Amino acid sequence: MSGPPTVGVEEEFLLVDAHTGEPAPRNAAVAEEAKRRGVALDLELSSCQVETTSGVAETGAELAGELAALRHTAAEAAEAAGVRLLASGLPPATPHEFPVTDTPRYRRIGAQFGMIAHEQGICGCHVHVQVPDRAAAVHVSNWLRPWLPSLLALSANSPIYRNADSGHASWRSVLWRRWPAAGPPPFFDSLDDYDGAVRTLVDTGVILDPDMIYWDVRPSADFPTVEVRVADVPATVAETVLLATLVRAAVMTALDARDDRPARLPPGGLRAAYWKAAHDGLAGRSLDLVGGRGAVPARELLGTLVQRVRPALDALGEYDHVTADLDGVAAQGNGAMRQLRAWRKRGDVMDVIAEVTVTPE
Repeated sequence: MSGPPTVGVEEEFLLVDAHTGEPAPRNAAVAEEAKRRGVALDLELSSCQVETTSGVAETGAELAGELAALRHTAAEAAEAAGVRLLASGLPPATPHEFPVTDTPRYRRIGAQFGMIAHEQGICGCHVHVQVPDRAAAVHVSNWLRPWLPSLLALSANSPIYRNADSGHASWRSVLWRRWPAAGPPPFFDSLDDYDGAVRTLVDTGVILDPDMIYWDVRPSADFPTVEVRVADVPATVAETVLLATLVRAAVMTALDARDDRPARLPPGGLRAAYWKAAHDGLAGRSLDLVGGRGAVPARELLGTLVQRVRPALDALGEYDHVTADLDGVAAQGNGAMRQLRAWRKRGDVMDVIAEVTVTPE
């Protein structure tokens, strides 16, 4: 690669009824409206979801502009189809199940995985960063593992579910880990080790195909990138760009350390750190898996990550932007904190839905 690796982002959004706030199975209609406006939206497993995909970006400003335009068009299309577009990891108001999108593959997933598939409605954010090859992507995955809980805490945006406070900043991440190949990736000794693990999962029928590798970091099947999938969909474009920039800098740092073998984590350590991040989010404490300091303020551990990847941020010209944006999130709260503030006013789920609605203005 010449120059810093490029970055791209996929964001998943919910479609809800404008009056009741309940998920609306209208993704085909919304995608058709977006197509008329020149934007292709992907259909997700649940028919109450759509996904936007940015192009390849070289700067944070370029990425921000495109994500804002995509959200604008998706929100316009949703409005034209008679529904709202929400930037939330889970629907605050929820029916008993979510209709599966009517495609052959999604019908097959629904038939095999039952209630896991029919209680979906889960919206994440996937950051793609360019890497030289798939072996490099596996190395990056190993390097990123202890930092994934911090990225989850930063992006947490799903505390309200089924008209109630879930007690977690990211309830999405808890539900998501019910899938057999979701959550933090295992440590892999090599690309062959990774490919062998995927083959075993497919051959034994645990997953239908390699596309069902839902680990929070994985080599992309379609692009020369590593895909980092740990985050709830952030509430705002600014928060998505902050996340993507941190991920990009972390990938650059990992690639620079490709000759160094990342340390394996203590058994159970990563699982505990994930739970703590999902429960506390940015407002609480995180487990320091790298420094071994136990539980420290989540914001402090994010600062440690920023300093670890600072040479990469400096190379991108993004260090000042990242530190200023982190200060802003700390002052105003991230998506989960703002959802909870809205909920605690009256205990009315429509206040939460208003907080996370993406508007076309």
